[in-house]
Amino acid sequence: LLMNPEEPVSQRLLASTTGLNEGHLSRLVGKLLESGLVERGAGGIRVTDFDLLLAAVERLKEEIAGYPGTGEIHDSFHEGKLEMRLDLKPRGRVLGLTMADLATQVRHGYHGAEALRLQRGRDDARVVVRYPEAERRTLGDIEGMRVRTPSGAEVPLPYVADVRLDYGYAAIQRSGGRRVVTVTADVDAEVANADAINRDLRERFLPLLMRDYPGLHYSYEGEQREQAESFASLGRGFLVALVAIYALLAIPFRSYSQPLVVMGAIPFGIVGAVWGHVLMGLDLAMLSLFGIVALSGVVVNDSLILLSFYNQLRQAGRPRDEALVEAGRLRFRPIFLTSATTFFALLPMILEKSLQAQFLIPMAVSLAFGILFATGIILVGVPAGMKLLEMLLERWAGLRESPRQALEPAPGPAAS
Repeated sequence: LLMNPEEPVSQRLLASTTGLNEGHLSRLVGKLLESGLVERGAGGIRVTDFDLLLAAVERLKEEIAGYPGTGEIHDSFHEGKLEMRLDLKPRGRVLGLTMADLATQVRHGYHGAEALRLQRGRDDARVVVRYPEAERRTLGDIEGMRVRTPSGAEVPLPYVADVRLDYGYAAIQRSGGRRVVTVTADVDAEVANADAINRDLRERFLPLLMRDYPGLHYSYEGEQREQAESFASLGRGFLVALVAIYALLAIPFRSYSQPLVVMGAIPFGIVGAVWGHVLMGLDLAMLSLFGIVALSGVVVNDSLILLSFYNQLRQAGRPRDEALVEAGRLRFRPIFLTSATTFFALLPMILEKSLQAQFLIPMAVSLAFGILFATGIILVGVPAGMKLLEMLLERWAGLRESPRQALEPAPGPAAS
């Protein structure tokens, strides 16, 4: 049963049509009113769900147009062809007519109804019965059409139905059983940032839109949805990579604490990658995060070289402070040259202007500037972190020894 969105229908008529008593129907209508799918009009219920959706779409398009750098703003709703719509009046329902009866008789009168088939050799000829061409030539002829009721009586079509011209739907999109309209826009990357616009819409405008249009829901689809899924997957992969790095460092060091000193360079590499994007005037993109994940496995190499040499000096019997200074002095050149050669190897890609290299530049910036920034921190931070760690371990060992010594019995007097 398709109800006309423009014409209110009384609850009594709905009760007689659906077979529900008015008490049950009132409770059902109340739930529909709360859901925002319908609203109460003069004398009945008026369906407004899709009209509200289109109004919300227009407000969203106006809001997007207010951002600098946005253009080509479109939505997925397109009006279809001009068509004739028939709306059954209450008096037609009283006579026993339904929308199916009305549509069938109009179709048979203008398009034709198959009366019989005649066999002609291997083919059959269909005999179609319809109004003469003179009575179905114009749209105005339909107002003179007569409709047969279930009782056999014939009544004029305008008496039982309203006839109007309106545009249909070129396509109907649904998601989860709900009508949806997609809004898209292009953003000039030199003027605005698409992520910043989406974030502002999500935090400021869309909550207001949902408040003004009850029952409205929204979701980011297409590139935004894929990006959100990639971020979630990349976060899980990054955690797995950190656990793997820790395990691979703990095995050769035979220590649970020294790998933490080595991995302490990772946050500084990330800071360097972010500042590299700022200096190059780039936005953090998906490939930038890929570069940061790869950077986490690269920056630990310099720390590993320094700390491994420090452990060798300690095993040779050198004091802690002397071993730290000696390791920093002797490992400075290999660490610096390793980072410098990596940076200059990535520099041509960063400075490349061709279109094919543009999507790789953010990843190269993350690697190059992250390594360069982390190198200076490693040469100072790893020795300082290692000294602080050993001081804490010595303090902890001293605290554990103190209660044990307090529980030992005091030595007795010597026997004469």
